[in-house]
Amino acid sequence: GLLDSNNHRKILDNFRTLGGDIDVVNANWRALSKAKAAVSQARLAYEEARKEEDFLRHAVDELAVLDPQPNEESDLDARRRLMQAATRIGEDIVKAHAAIGASGAEAQMGNAIRWLDDVADQADGRLDAPIATLGRALTELGLAQQGVEDCIAALSHDPKELEASEERLFAIRAMARKHGVQPAELTEFAGKLADKLAKIEGGEAELQDLSAALENAKTSFDQVAGKLTAKRQKAAVALDQAMAKEMAPLKLERAQFETDVSAADAGPTGQDKVTFRVATNPGAPAGPLNKIASGGELSRFLLALKVCLTSGATGLTMIFDEIDRGVGGATADAVGRRLAEIAKGTQVLVVTHSPQVAARGQYHWRVEKSVQKGQTLSSVVPLSTADRIDELARMLAGDTISNEARAAAQVLLEG
Repeated sequence: GLLDSNNHRKILDNFRTLGGDIDVVNANWRALSKAKAAVSQARLAYEEARKEEDFLRHAVDELAVLDPQPNEESDLDARRRLMQAATRIGEDIVKAHAAIGASGAEAQMGNAIRWLDDVADQADGRLDAPIATLGRALTELGLAQQGVEDCIAALSHDPKELEASEERLFAIRAMARKHGVQPAELTEFAGKLADKLAKIEGGEAELQDLSAALENAKTSFDQVAGKLTAKRQKAAVALDQAMAKEMAPLKLERAQFETDVSAADAGPTGQDKVTFRVATNPGAPAGPLNKIASGGELSRFLLALKVCLTSGATGLTMIFDEIDRGVGGATADAVGRRLAEIAKGTQVLVVTHSPQVAARGQYHWRVEKSVQKGQTLSSVVPLSTADRIDELARMLAGDTISNEARAAAQVLLEG
């Protein structure tokens, strides 16, 4: 991870606990992205609408002149059918009205009731029921007569009204066909076209408002991102100073470590690129960590960074897997001493093949592999004081452990 410069910003941010500042920048970045999308969508919609502006203006004016009303087409069609039917059925209806009117059935039934009333007293009550029935029939006949009269009134029309209704009906249907909608949908369609035209007319103002909001969002993002940049620059100075203190005990006293904070494309984590640069020899120019440092130097730089990043933290367990890779002799001893110093304030577990590093541990375990019944097994064995001396001697001398190797191991442990 240390070789990947994309991780350097995260390391620097963790060094000064800038997570809260990054959250603020991220929120402003989302707002800026949302504002950009709104402007883009509004501009696209405005440009698309402008392409059909001439058609919309003509269609809206045309529909405004026609002014179709809800359910007007069905009402006109019903009225037209009624007026057309009046010519065919009107004569028969008039005849029927005359047949049941004052000179027809009504008069006859009235005479019948009067004649029966005159002789009812002499019929010993036998005419009472027929007279009552005729009375009810005469009432029903009146209702029928009124209904026929209403029909005659409804069918009554001016021939010009029929002509005007047909013209209006055909105009509405033609307009509906022209725009590919049902006649009943024409009123709603006219409203939609008017809304589209209004959006075009107000689209430029809306676009200006959204653009102003975008500028505000950009200004806000630039401000919080600028503050984060300033904090990163201060953090870079502090990290460089902390690293300078850590490098001397690791035999890197002549090396220089620089945290470079440069401009980068804006994003949810700000507008900075962070790169660790080192110069391992006096007078040599600094360059990217992954191109300048050797394997042993990388291990020590990583150890120094870990110490700086965890400074002040409590309750940690730090695990180093061959942190001494690529170093030996006095340098390995320096790494071991630094690890022992770190272990005074936190728990440190180290996997190592270096006797200089291993000798600094307070406790030792040996990791062994064995094959049993065709299976490879790993075991971790705690070492006694005598075992620790033998294991260090083996690391110094190989499989054959001499007295000299044990003596050297004893010196390392007492070191």
